[in-house]
Amino acid sequence: MKKVLSFILLLMLTLGLLAGCGSDGSGSENGNENPDENTEQQASEEAAFPLTVTDALDYDITIDEKPERIVSLIPSNTEIAFALGLGEEIVGVSDNDNYPEEVEEKERVGGMELNVEAIIGLEPDLVLAHASGAHNSEAALKQIRDAGINVFVVHDAQDIESVYESIEQIAQVTGTQEKAEEIVSNMKDEFAALSEKTEAISDDERQSVFFEVAPAPEIYTAGKNTFFQDLLGIVNADNAAQEQDGWVQIDPEAIVELNPDVIITTYGHYVDNPVEQVTNRDGWGDMTAVANEQVYDVHSDLVSRPGPRLVEGAKEIAEVVYPELFEE
Repeated sequence: MKKVLSFILLLMLTLGLLAGCGSDGSGSENGNENPDENTEQQASEEAAFPLTVTDALDYDITIDEKPERIVSLIPSNTEIAFALGLGEEIVGVSDNDNYPEEVEEKERVGGMELNVEAIIGLEPDLVLAHASGAHNSEAALKQIRDAGINVFVVHDAQDIESVYESIEQIAQVTGTQEKAEEIVSNMKDEFAALSEKTEAISDDERQSVFFEVAPAPEIYTAGKNTFFQDLLGIVNADNAAQEQDGWVQIDPEAIVELNPDVIITTYGHYVDNPVEQVTNRDGWGDMTAVANEQVYDVHSDLVSRPGPRLVEGAKEIAEVVYPELFEE
């Protein structure tokens, strides 16, 4: 059971659409920007400081100037920061960071166990922590604060609206509010377009979907109050486990009773043949999803990290649940 709990914690800790408009995540599409606009934007960003804010753990921090050196302790914060155009300012990331590609060039500062010495050695102006792991890293974060470094703990978003708030929080403490408004607006537009594309689905055609976020023998799923529930709502599908709350372990027999139309696994990036594992289980052959060969795998990063890439995750879900709507 300890192994499973560790897995779920790691899943939540590794829980952002392309980072900005440019390939470098800087939000720059090309090199032909208007110098006057850049100067005005820079002046506006700098004018936002000094700034006093309260983080998810009710710590009040004062940021005197726009941060120039930032360490991010969780992939979702990192993806948001790159989307905000802060790729150059990011000097350290967690061991679990894998997106965008530029993170490979950044210093690693630990995963579930933080390397405090490495973090302090990077001399950051700001450390972006996350409420999902902050309590487990309380002593480490205190050491960082005691070293005179600002630590801002981003709240643990579990729905789409809260994701927008996370983006806005990180933008506020980094002086990138204008870019945040653009990102959130684009996400809302993309989600609206996806809902519009799937709204023609009738009640009879509406599919029930079961998410399997941890494999057998101890299967975990996502119920209400998770991104999965919100993403399914956006694409006009139902969560087969919607009576459950949060991330929960569920018996195989109970899944058979739910009899979902579609099963989506989210662990194919580290488990071989996840679809076969599901379809070959004893007693599952008559389940609608298995009998109709409606079992798929979606990368967990796209559907569980609270950031801009949730739009990509919603699109992938829609394409496997209602493939007929996306045929060329």
